[in-house]
Amino acid sequence: MSNAKERKHAKKMRNQPTNVTLSSGFVADRGTKYHNGGGRHFHQAQKQEPFPGTSRQRQTKMTHHSPVDPDVKEQSSSKIMFKKKGGWKAGPEGMSQEIPKYITASTFAQARAAEISAMLKAVTQKSSNSLVFQTLPRHMRRRAMSHNVKRLPRRLREIAQKEAEKAVHQKKEHSKNKCHKARRCHKNRVLEFNRRQKKNIWLETHIWHAKRFHMVKKWGYCLGERPTVKSHRACYRAMTNRCLLQDLSYYCCLELKGKEEEILKALSPMCSIDAGLTFAAVHCLSGKCQGSVLLYRANRYPREMLGPVTFIWKSERTPSHTSESRQLWIWLHPMLKQDILEELKAACQCVEPIKPTICTPGPLLTTSEEKSQTELPDEKIGKKRKRKDDGENAKPVKKVIGDGTRDPHQPSSWISAATGIIISDLTMEMNRLRLIGPLSHSILTEALKAASVQTEGEDTEKTPHHWWIETCKNPDSVSLHHRQEAIFELLGGITSPAEIPSGTILGLTVGDPRINLPPKRSKVLPNPEKCQDNEKVRQLLLEGVPVDCAHSFIWNQAICKNVTENKISDQDLNRRRSELLVPGSQLVLGPQESKIPILLIQQPGKVTGDDRRGWGSGWDILFPKGWGMAFWIPFIYRGARVGGLKESVMHSQYKRSPDIPGDFPDCPAGVVFAEEQAKNLLEKYKRRPPAKRPNYVKLGTLAPFCCPWEQLAQEWESRVQAQEEPSVASSPSGEDSDSRRDKLPCAPTPENTDLWSDEGGTSLSSCSEPREAMDTECPARVGTEWVACQDATGSLLCVLRSRKWLKQLSTWCGPSSRDKRAARRASGSGEPAPTRAACLPLLERFPRALVWVSLALLRKGSPEPHSMICVPTEEDFLRLRQDQLYCGPQESKHSDPFKSEIRKQKERKKVEKRQNKQAPTEREGLAGGPPAAGHQALTLGLWSGPLPGVTSHCSRVLLGFVTQGDFSMAVGGGEALGFVSLTGLLDMLSTQPAAERGLVLLRAPASPQYRFARIAVEV
Repeated sequence: MSNAKERKHAKKMRNQPTNVTLSSGFVADRGTKYHNGGGRHFHQAQKQEPFPGTSRQRQTKMTHHSPVDPDVKEQSSSKIMFKKKGGWKAGPEGMSQEIPKYITASTFAQARAAEISAMLKAVTQKSSNSLVFQTLPRHMRRRAMSHNVKRLPRRLREIAQKEAEKAVHQKKEHSKNKCHKARRCHKNRVLEFNRRQKKNIWLETHIWHAKRFHMVKKWGYCLGERPTVKSHRACYRAMTNRCLLQDLSYYCCLELKGKEEEILKALSPMCSIDAGLTFAAVHCLSGKCQGSVLLYRANRYPREMLGPVTFIWKSERTPSHTSESRQLWIWLHPMLKQDILEELKAACQCVEPIKPTICTPGPLLTTSEEKSQTELPDEKIGKKRKRKDDGENAKPVKKVIGDGTRDPHQPSSWISAATGIIISDLTMEMNRLRLIGPLSHSILTEALKAASVQTEGEDTEKTPHHWWIETCKNPDSVSLHHRQEAIFELLGGITSPAEIPSGTILGLTVGDPRINLPPKRSKVLPNPEKCQDNEKVRQLLLEGVPVDCAHSFIWNQAICKNVTENKISDQDLNRRRSELLVPGSQLVLGPQESKIPILLIQQPGKVTGDDRRGWGSGWDILFPKGWGMAFWIPFIYRGARVGGLKESVMHSQYKRSPDIPGDFPDCPAGVVFAEEQAKNLLEKYKRRPPAKRPNYVKLGTLAPFCCPWEQLAQEWESRVQAQEEPSVASSPSGEDSDSRRDKLPCAPTPENTDLWSDEGGTSLSSCSEPREAMDTECPARVGTEWVACQDATGSLLCVLRSRKWLKQLSTWCGPSSRDKRAARRASGSGEPAPTRAACLPLLERFPRALVWVSLALLRKGSPEPHSMICVPTEEDFLRLRQDQLYCGPQESKHSDPFKSEIRKQKERKKVEKRQNKQAPTEREGLAGGPPAAGHQALTLGLWSGPLPGVTSHCSRVLLGFVTQGDFSMAVGGGEALGFVSLTGLLDMLSTQPAAERGLVLLRAPASPQYRFARIAVEV
């Protein structure tokens, strides 16, 4: 047989069953097996033979033989006779084949039955994942076969019908409005958007962001992470020279109503004056400024932190309201809301829920109601249908404004019968926009105009904004409005928001910002003519906004509800604009124009350190819900660039302030954030092939995706105690007992009660009278509770936030390497050196504490998150003195102890794969042995199991980790922010020489190269 025939024969035999054998050519076993239509039965051919002579010739050519077993006959190779021109002749091999004279019917039927069953099995079983219509020849295929079974041949329709009934190939349920035009209908689009807001809350600017940003689902919201265009440098330039706009409406607001004394008494155990200002700060209590505070669980300072918050007191219009009913707004991150709300309810004893007085969005359709709407009678399927609510009696569909996921039956307010305090959840009841940059003033004054005062002659009943007309009837209110307007106009001439006192609050009532919308997008600039009155500008910059000008009607929920409900729609506004006689002229609505109460809050920007003070300052605008896009578009048309969550992280990084919640490791929200981040980074690491990802085990990186803060602090505490034991053992017995008493933290006694008072939420030993006013418990009792808290929780990790000790650490670390004037001042000052005796009181109060530090690389390099902060050795300092261009040492290659285990794991997987292919009986017999799947799964390049000593695993002792790091465009070099162990930092500073004090080494997780950096504690 030629090669071509062999290939043709192999192609024919490719899909045949194994028990059917064919020889080369047109083959049939003794005239009984026929495939591919290549032969007929012997006696049929004999009947059809017209010439009897031919049969005689055939009979003479065939020889007789004794009958044998049919199975043996069929398995033997044979050759059939072919009818050619001269009669029946032998096949290509030139050999004749003997045909039996008779056959046994039973054995013949059994053999044929086996062949038929094998053929049916081969036909019914699919050898691929293709569908039935895909197995047809290409010239027989039709596009409609994928959804219309009748297009297939009749023999394949039954199989195709079974495939179509499977769930994988089921058609998706068509929506009620199938056509594109119906889906784009405003009514249907609003219904669809309302349905999609059931799981995640949408901001009012969500649609605008979804078209231009990469969206992420975080904290129960759909938020814009970063723009789709490359804008990293452009956003930095906007924050530095122009203006950056952000939507912070996802921040939560908790309102406290009650007597001022009761509120302060309930909140005082949750904060400490040692960490900064509290709710009782004088300039914040009057409502003149916004304050910030760090909240802890009651009487648990400095541990069990809840998170940072900002707060605003409602300003007092008359002195008689000093201690009567006050309002306090607490703004916080959504991840901190649940813990802080529960702690506030416990501190204020607010356990009785009350019916919400706030207008909550109407309940959305349930699943049963949606199904009842989508289900249609059979007679209407395929026909055009009209909505029953179309026509004059149609009810307009309302868009969900605010929190669409909130259950209206769940309470949003709680009251205390003992204290009379009411806690209300005002989340998504207000919009909050942030403008960052020096042009914030110009954009605000150009986009917003103060509301005009209504005259008495206008009809109040026809005006939807009757509250503003009632306000204008009071001369004092009109005078206050004019003063607020004058101060607001002065802002247009001030070059930067950083010139105004930090946290200044200004209340105002403005008109509809959509009326003043320019025809084209433009960029505004400061107008020096607006600040010609130098005396008023100087007074504003020195004293800030007066207390009475901080008043705003946004504190009144009834007015905010009225403003939201009586907003003129964009459609109506555009229709009135099109009816103007002169196109493009100013649209005057008169008394129909909306009046919106707003609150302007100054954001201070960078407040720590000596360099770039005030960078990133700006304004926050608070206004009622429903007006998000009405304020958003005018700000953009004045030249503001929009940023997302990534720009918020960059903003906090350049301010060198901790980012919420990632930079709060002692907070529950920070722990959850770190776990989610580690999980995402691990999944990303495993998605890459093993040859294209770094081997962190060989690089000496134990934790490339997380920061083991607890283990770091505990190991440094044990390390320092082990270093002090030899010195203590060599000292006399009298000094031994004294030193042990000084070094080991113990329960407070009446003699050292003041020493431990800061641990229980009270003042330090050097506290003044205002600090003593914050005490709510006796000092001894507070100290005992702190010791009990240690035993109960078992975790002593905390972050050092004491202002007094942070200033001392800042002095010991020295200034930043790029601050030359501060370095000269530090060299000339007579500050004490960081000796062990000076560090002992700090270590006693904070045995396992972390310190927030900033790091600046001396030379090239760009730090990354989770980079390691290490202590340099004397040899590193010696080489740095000899060569000023010395980059730093390199970590030697580590051995991989898991390499053999990973190899065995791969072999076990291969064995399991082979076992799965065996018969079920064999698998059951092997199941009694030791399970191979019981071994722990290992990942190549990652450390498995509990981590060894993290501080001494590498050649340089580990001091801490970086949480934020990148190339800084502000300083033109690498900068990083992170935490270090307080015990390790003090140990390093006490052993380093004065010239190199504060120098550390940074190493990225995927690099063996160490680089020098200078550490600084900014306060």
